[in-house]
Amino acid sequence: MGIAVGDAEAAHAFYRDVLGLVPVERPDGAVAPGSWLQLGDGQVHLLERNEVIPPHFAIEVEDLGKTIAAIRELGVEVHQAEHIPGFGYQAFLADPSGNVIELNQQD
Repeated sequence: MGIAVGDAEAAHAFYRDVLGLVPVERPDGAVAPGSWLQLGDGQVHLLERNEVIPPHFAIEVEDLGKTIAAIRELGVEVHQAEHIPGFGYQAFLADPSGNVIELNQQD
């Protein structure tokens, strides 16, 4: 889950020190300042607010191409992003309320 924060350092300290989340390494090529923390089997991505990456949550998929094709067949627009080395392939779509969803296929 990506959370937009105003101060990446203060947010990192809060989620690490108050909630006990463990920092994990971010892949090269991360667009916004921030940090990633482990939360059970998932992660919380703290991202400084910007116009490039809105708050969102991610769903890992086995085959991004097939997933995108199936969603587009339902008439939903999917925006595909570049491959991020060490992270994988990702695409973005929005639900009917405008909430952003990232689809991710790891390398």
